[in-house]
Amino acid sequence: MNKISTVPIYDSAQRVSPALEEFKALFQYNNLVMQMVRRDILTRYKRSILGVAWTMLNPLGTTLVLAFVFSSVFGTENYAAYVLSGLISWTFFAQTTNACIVNLVWGGSLLRRIYVPRTVFAVSSIGTGLVNFILSLVPLLLVILVFGIPLTLNALLLPIPMLFLAMFALGVGLIVSNLAIFFADVAEMYAIVLTAWMYLSPVIYTIEALPPQYLQLLKLNPMYHLINLFRAVIYEGRLPTLQEFLISGGIALTTLLIGWLVFTRNSDEFAYRV
Repeated sequence: MNKISTVPIYDSAQRVSPALEEFKALFQYNNLVMQMVRRDILTRYKRSILGVAWTMLNPLGTTLVLAFVFSSVFGTENYAAYVLSGLISWTFFAQTTNACIVNLVWGGSLLRRIYVPRTVFAVSSIGTGLVNFILSLVPLLLVILVFGIPLTLNALLLPIPMLFLAMFALGVGLIVSNLAIFFADVAEMYAIVLTAWMYLSPVIYTIEALPPQYLQLLKLNPMYHLINLFRAVIYEGRLPTLQEFLISGGIALTTLLIGWLVFTRNSDEFAYRV
């Protein structure tokens, strides 16, 4: 009796959700993500005299300039620490979302040769950003100590706002990357959007300096809640309210889910467009 050979047949109708497939594949390629983060870190500091120290000196230098220009305008006590806490939060968001676009375009040739989960480029950008984020906490802690701002046990909650920022940045990065693949001008336009977005976020100015009617509009900005949550535990030294946690976490999770669904739905076409 002849044996009947079984040939695997791919049935697209039985395919599970692309979002779930991508999520599973991302875990299978976790070593690739780690290697890409390592590559980005080594590339950034290669042949650099200051090396890793530049990640700490850059926001510190920017803070000194901003404090010199605006401290008398806003008249806030410990203004340098206030600005630095907002600046490193914003810098993490801006750099990682931009890196998502760059890494996906860079990986275009790789997508045409072998299979890799498309999200590895965005996730590795967030991973690299988190490494720089942690390093930038060093000058922030130094400034806080210099100004005599007390560090409370609430600072131990710092990983929570950092996680929310990372989730939100990944969601935005996936959305913008998806648009940039289909519309080349999006990358340049996004740089302009980031500039406007920063001035609409409480990075440089204080909440108290705003008229009440503008404050209500400012609360529609997701970065308002995420930056304030970060400042609450490290700069103000207080325990954020449950409402602050829920709003920030809800914004981060919703943005991540939307970005993930939009990105994975169109990811099969990326290899033909980048």
